[in-house]
Amino acid sequence: MSVSVTPAMDRALDLFEPDRRAAGSRLRDGYLDLLPGDDPTGSHPGQRWMASHTLPLIYERLWRPLGGRLLMGVGGPGMREEHEIALQMLELSPGERVLDVGCGPGNFTRTFAAEIGDGLVVGVDASRTMLARAVRETSAHNVAYVRGDASALPFQDGSFEAVCCFAALYLIEQPMRAVSEIARVLRPGGRLALLSSCNRGLVSASITSPLVRALTGVRIFDRNELTDALRDRGLGHIEQRVTGLAQFIAARKPS
Repeated sequence: MSVSVTPAMDRALDLFEPDRRAAGSRLRDGYLDLLPGDDPTGSHPGQRWMASHTLPLIYERLWRPLGGRLLMGVGGPGMREEHEIALQMLELSPGERVLDVGCGPGNFTRTFAAEIGDGLVVGVDASRTMLARAVRETSAHNVAYVRGDASALPFQDGSFEAVCCFAALYLIEQPMRAVSEIARVLRPGGRLALLSSCNRGLVSASITSPLVRALTGVRIFDRNELTDALRDRGLGHIEQRVTGLAQFIAARKPS
């Protein structure tokens, strides 16, 4: 469909590193496309399905709630609680800029948009089909979607007051590069919210992760792997909540 650059897209482009701003001319189905080539998420089954035409149709109402239940267990938080947890971690205020990494069809992106008034939410994902669905489902004026690689974000250092990456990091091909990029674009004093996998039991993730990843595309992180990675990148006030095979992590970049 024919689209033009919206005010929210213009504001998102203002946050781009100067050599990436030419991407404003690459519009596709209502989002900015920085990846004219193939999807960079990887070749495992779960990764490939994220780029399919079928998953976006059932993701928000069926697949994501079911996946969360399998990951977090019967007693773990449901989707409504996940949204509440994300908002508690991010402590959003009107006028702030929020980055949603691995935004999928925009289910969390739209929640953030309702919290920040005249601020800006940018949803980044590598899947064309997910982003096309996100655009169709989003009517908020303060949202822009970008097709990009979480391991090479186009934004300038310190562009966002808050960054969320829920249920995506374990599918990213180079997750630690993505963590570095997330830390880079977070401004001093900014808040981070992560939801990812967490290894439990006596067997190390170095053994379980390759097996699970070969079958599903999902990487299993050791319990301290992500918290240590955040500390190594200068973040503090790190809080971790483990539930089932999942972990919620809140962190803050020093002012």
